[in-house]
This record gives sequence, structure tokens and C-alpha cells, in this order.
Amino acid sequence: MTEIINQDTALSAASAQPMAPRKASRSWVVDYEQYVAGAISIFVLLLAWEILSRWIIPWLNPRAAILMPPPSLVIEAGWDAVRSGVLFTHILASTQRVLIAWGAVCAIAIPLGIAMGWWGRFNRYLNPIVELVRPIPPLAWIPISILWFGIGLQQNIFIIMIGCFFPVLLNTIHGVRSIDPVLIRAARNFCASDLKILRRVVLPAALPNIFTGARIGLGVAWMVLVAAELVAATSGLGFMIEDARNFLRTDVIFVGMITIGCMGILMEGVLRIAQSKLLVWYHG
Repeated sequence: MTEIINQDTALSAASAQPMAPRKASRSWVVDYEQYVAGAISIFVLLLAWEILSRWIIPWLNPRAAILMPPPSLVIEAGWDAVRSGVLFTHILASTQRVLIAWGAVCAIAIPLGIAMGWWGRFNRYLNPIVELVRPIPPLAWIPISILWFGIGLQQNIFIIMIGCFFPVLLNTIHGVRSIDPVLIRAARNFCASDLKILRRVVLPAALPNIFTGARIGLGVAWMVLVAAELVAATSGLGFMIEDARNFLRTDVIFVGMITIGCMGILMEGVLRIAQSKLLVWYHG
């Protein structure tokens, strides 16, 4: 009987050993397919854009052809902007505004969200103000912000902060409130103080939601930045797009739009890497 059990155990172990490499190989195949699928979709999009802009639109309406340049002309305009250094100047200006505003929002909204989510009385006093201001779109603040700060860096930072403040705040509040009450009761059974529970239980459990809010806020920051720079800025990608519109340079407009998308993807990727490194225990 013992020999049979040992044989069964050995067979089970032998059959289980090859599973790990298969799983890793399968994961590598999935990642490879994802990258290939993404590259194919982008290539198809560019090809359809090129055909549409070079042949179909000029055939349907020759006057409208200038409004939809093909990707080849957009790439050429982008290369000219890179070679002259103009594109890097605008990228640096926009990135500076986004990072300053987003960093300030995280420094304010995350502690405020933790306080509103943890202390009910604090939330009862501040929540009406949040619900009153939250529906106001950031673009509605542009006229008054120009009167307050003028046209420049401070005005752009203010508008960006208005836009990305509430995603960070609300996700932080949700992260604190969605903690399993069993964890808090267990900590209280060990006579842990509220401050220790907040530091040892609440904050680690709320970090995934906080990172989600920070990532959403960063994306909103880029959207609001362009709107602010279209109206009140003398540099930046939004200003670049508006200036190109005045000269009917639609190819430069597309260069600015694509650059904004690439910067958003880059910063999103950096945040995802930071989240995976800091939250190694989280697999959501």
C-alpha cells in the first residue's frame, strides 16, 4: 500500500513539474500576440488613412484634401518639428505644466480623500462642497482664471488642477470606504489605535484605488491642458495646435495631437510600472 501511494505521489509530481514552463510560455505567447495585434491595427489604420487622404477625399472634394493630410505628410511635418527643436520645446512646456499640477493635486486630494473616507464627520462637512463644485466643467473656469492669474503658467496649472482633482479625490475616498470591515474589526480586536489602523490597514488596502485615481487624473490632466493652452498660453502642445490652425497647417495639428497621445501613453506606462513595483502583493 505504501509503495502504491509513493508511486502515485511520484507520478503526480512528475506530471505537475512541466506545467510551470508551459504557463510561462503561454504568457509569453499572449504578450507577443498582443504586441503583434497592436502593430497590425496601427498599420491598418495608417494605411486606410493614407488611401483616404491621397485618393478618396481628393476625388470626392478636391478643396477638402488640404484639411486631411496623409500620414506621410504628417510624419514629414513631425520630423521637421523634431529637427528644428520646436516640438521638444512645446513638449517640455506641456509636460512641466502637467507634472506640476498633477503632483500638487496628488499631494492635496489623496490626504483629503483619506480623511473624508475614514472620518464620517469630516466627510459630512466637506462632501456638499465637493458635490457642488464637481459638476462644473474645467473649461468654465478658464475665463475667471484668466482674470485671476492672467495668461501663463499659473493659469494653466490652475485649470489642470481643477480637471484632475476630483478623479483622484473620489477614487481615494472609494478605496478607503471599500475596505473589508472584517480587517478593521480584526485590528481593533488586537487593541490597535485608529491611527495605527489607518496606517497599517487602511492605506495599504486603499493603494490600488489611489493609483487608479492618479492614473485617471493624469489622463484628464492632458485633456484639460490642451483646452487651457488653446485659449491662454504662449507655448505648449495646445498652443502649437492652435497656432497651426491659424496658418491652416493641418499636418502640424495632427503632429501635436499624436504627440499628446504618445505622452499620455508614456506617462501611463510609467505609473503602471511604479504600481507593479510598489504593489507586488496586488494582482487585480
